[in-house]
Amino acid sequence: MVNTVASTSEQAPTAQQPPAPAGATVPPAGGSAGLPTAAAPASGEAMTADDELAQDHGAAADPAEADGGDGAGSAALDGPLPTAAFDLLPDAVVVTDAAGTVEVFNRAAVRLIGVAAPGAVGRHLTEVLPLLDERGNDWWERSALSRELPRVIGQPERRLTYAGPVHDRDFHVTVRFTRVAGRLARVSLSLRDTLSRERLERNRADLVATVAHELRSPLTSVKGFTATLLAKWDRFTDEQKKLMLNTVNTDADRVTRLLAEVLDVSRIDSGRIQVRKQIVDLPSRVRSVVDGKIAAGAAGAERFDVREEGELPEMWVDPDKMEQVLHNLVDNALRHGAGTVTVLLRGSDTGTEVSVADEGEGVSESNAARVFTKFWRGASRGNGTGLGLYIAKALIEAHGGTISVGRAAGGGAEFRFFVPAGGPVFG
Repeated sequence: MVNTVASTSEQAPTAQQPPAPAGATVPPAGGSAGLPTAAAPASGEAMTADDELAQDHGAAADPAEADGGDGAGSAALDGPLPTAAFDLLPDAVVVTDAAGTVEVFNRAAVRLIGVAAPGAVGRHLTEVLPLLDERGNDWWERSALSRELPRVIGQPERRLTYAGPVHDRDFHVTVRFTRVAGRLARVSLSLRDTLSRERLERNRADLVATVAHELRSPLTSVKGFTATLLAKWDRFTDEQKKLMLNTVNTDADRVTRLLAEVLDVSRIDSGRIQVRKQIVDLPSRVRSVVDGKIAAGAAGAERFDVREEGELPEMWVDPDKMEQVLHNLVDNALRHGAGTVTVLLRGSDTGTEVSVADEGEGVSESNAARVFTKFWRGASRGNGTGLGLYIAKALIEAHGGTISVGRAAGGGAEFRFFVPAGGPVFG
């Protein structure tokens, strides 16, 4: 329920004016006095001219101008519409007159709703596009009061159900009321499919579920070992205490990595990846990653083969993010692959190509397109969140590079990425 503010024809209300009392009435321009100031109860949160002016600081100070006042622009809004121009819009748009007769039904609406434009124009909206609110009420009927209020200019996006002839579909619908001298001239509806947003919501839900599942095991271990040590410290030998504390330390590292991955995914999805480039010796970074895996006991030195081909150019990259990519690819080879893990660096005039190959089962062609998506962990499943390759792809692309997966010479999977060469630019 939104209370609107009464205004005079001489001066528009300012943001400092207090809201009208709940029982106040608004004398509409050119209409009868005594209309209630509240929007229709079941038609969604109504937008008033004051709401729009607050959002757009560059808009005219007079709400009548925002609603299409008495000038030439108002006459254009009340005149014939260039229907062909609406076909250029990417979103589905349906425009009706004040009575609800459809005047515009653009191509995007035809594709989305499945009703031909010639069969829609000239008919009432409730016949062409019957929309129901969350309670199953007819939207056009329930929004009648909002259309009558001269200060209400539309309704923000909300989810409505299209009662189609075959099956129902949900759309995100935004409504705009075009008024001329306080009189309703047209009703414009913009519709978007809900599938893309539902997909994003499912991804977020999957991420939360995966994080909760992955956190449960190490936190249970940490809690169990620390509680045992605190309760029975004197009963354990130094070796037993050391073993328990090492387990706690390992599980704490696992939680830290998981939280770092979730933070990286959040930055990637919101487009907030920051790349801090500097001159990097890429071969030394590769050797550092491999030595770290050996020191941590992830694999023996005999399992790695690091080689270079050609002269490597000077690389201008983010060292931390490049190490993160290498860590993710090597971890993936150790976890899902088998045999020797070969890391090969090839230099060229335009950049450096790095490949990480194993001798395991490899990745089938049917799964190649899914490898770099969230939560992909292959047939072996195993430990991990399935976010490593997704993050690696995003970090490589942030450097202007490319990454792919194919079949290695030894039969396993080969992940290959290319990063263009470059250097600092001094202006």
